[in-house]
Amino acid sequence: MAGKTLKAGDKVKWDSAGGTAQGTVVKKETGTTKVKGHTAKASSSDPQYRVKSAKSGKEAVHKADELRKT
Repeated sequence: MAGKTLKAGDKVKWDSAGGTAQGTVVKKETGTTKVKGHTAKASSSDPQYRVKSAKSGKEAVHKADELRKT
């Protein structure tokens, strides 16, 4: 997904420990943020995306190259 921009509401999937997960982009993160005890060091030149899992409803932050549009 490098070079592409995602936006809130986009449906995405990503690889997880249990296989493939799916969810929805909540927002683009461009600064340091914490989710579930993890610190994501995003920036405007290297943004990360807050996604909500369709299965669990939990949120996580992923780098753009980990996400694929569905």
